[in-house]
Amino acid sequence: MTNNKAWIKPVLEFGPLILFFGVFMLYRGREVTLWGETYSGFIVATLAFIPAMILSTLIQWRITGKLAPMQVATLVLVIVFGGMSVWLNDPAFFKFKPTLIYLLFAAILGTGLVLRRNWLGAVMSEALPMDEAGWRKLTFRMALFFLALAVANELIWRNMSETTWVYFKTFGLPVLIFVFLLGNARLYRDHALPEKDV
Repeated sequence: MTNNKAWIKPVLEFGPLILFFGVFMLYRGREVTLWGETYSGFIVATLAFIPAMILSTLIQWRITGKLAPMQVATLVLVIVFGGMSVWLNDPAFFKFKPTLIYLLFAAILGTGLVLRRNWLGAVMSEALPMDEAGWRKLTFRMALFFLALAVANELIWRNMSETTWVYFKTFGLPVLIFVFLLGNARLYRDHALPEKDV
């Protein structure tokens, strides 16, 4: 992706989420009748989110020619759990989806540690060159972080209002991930690989 089109990546990544938030806020507290069935604003937002996520992923694949395994797993879970929420007219399935995604990520990273496989480095080493010790530390921290996110998601959607969960999903999670990545800046520096001579 060329530098003059660097804005495309964040638009594709956050566009579906912003669409979900906008539709939810537009129809919050209202009921919408579609195909003879009455849906809440949350379900309508989910219905908009699913095709937006599919389209965004397809465009990313078309532009880059590849998709990370986590992107594919996330898309599958969005389709399955979002589809179940719409089909059964029950928001709980879609609210549980982030919990499952973060548990899956934590399990994958934890398995990589046990098997001594640097799966995280295989995905991120081009953007963040580090030694093996650095990747092990980051993998361990990230696995714990994903477990914490799964617990947080469960506590919020089960005990707080729907609007609170939507704010958490739309703004809280990205901020927490950004803070986590920023909080590991010293690890990146201490374990950075020496620059190669040109």
